[in-house]
Amino acid sequence: MKMKTSTKPNTILSKNQETYVKNIKRKHNLIRIYQFAILICFFILWEYTARHHIINDFIFCSPSKLAATFIYMVKDGSLFYHIGITLYETLIGFIIVIVGSLLIATLFWWNETISKVLEPYLVILNALPKSALAPVLIVWLGANKVTIIVCALSVAIFGSILNVYTGFVNVDPDKIKLIKTLRGTRFQCLKLVILPSNIPNILSIMKVNIGLCLVGVVIGEFLAAREGLGYLIIYGSQTFKMSNVLLSIFILCIIAMLLYIILHHLEKKLSEFF
Repeated sequence: MKMKTSTKPNTILSKNQETYVKNIKRKHNLIRIYQFAILICFFILWEYTARHHIINDFIFCSPSKLAATFIYMVKDGSLFYHIGITLYETLIGFIIVIVGSLLIATLFWWNETISKVLEPYLVILNALPKSALAPVLIVWLGANKVTIIVCALSVAIFGSILNVYTGFVNVDPDKIKLIKTLRGTRFQCLKLVILPSNIPNILSIMKVNIGLCLVGVVIGEFLAAREGLGYLIIYGSQTFKMSNVLLSIFILCIIAMLLYIILHHLEKKLSEFF
């Protein structure tokens, strides 16, 4: 009898949990359906207005023209080539931004004098419109991939350093005092407290930086490239090939979304360990 009474609450609890999980999944699926429905309605409305000349299909193009342009560029291989160039430049810039931000923020945390001297300059550089730097970088470095990657760095790195450094400074001081009380070194404070405590903050900064690096790469490709999606946008606007322009913008949106989703899943996986 005792065994029967002890199993009943567990059964009831599991059913409640199952109901709760089902409701959460149903709500999540419903949100996804609404999102896809809005997107599909947008494309249908866009196609309808273009076909019936409610909007100028030469300027605004249409989904059917975008699909035709996509198929044509896939067949001749040019689309994936330009996507690959933009992704390569974005990922290289992103890696440099993350590594550079961690190293410089660590230096600032390690030496308070350096941080107080250089922090105002970082704030000014972070507030500077980065598109204004692009023409100067072209003159200094030339019209090449290095200039484009530096454009991506200029957009993301200054804010990233400030955010990482702020996270380092705001770590619970009691934890650092505990390490020092146990005669731990400054390096051990960094290794055992500062970096582990800032893993969630660094991952959040990474999600922002990947989008900023993509923006910087596109700015650089506008001015200093003969390949890449940014180049396709500029070339298409100059030759009035609006299907190329809109297709490139649409692909950039997909790339930004996929990169964000990858980092979001990485953040979820790593958050289980920290």
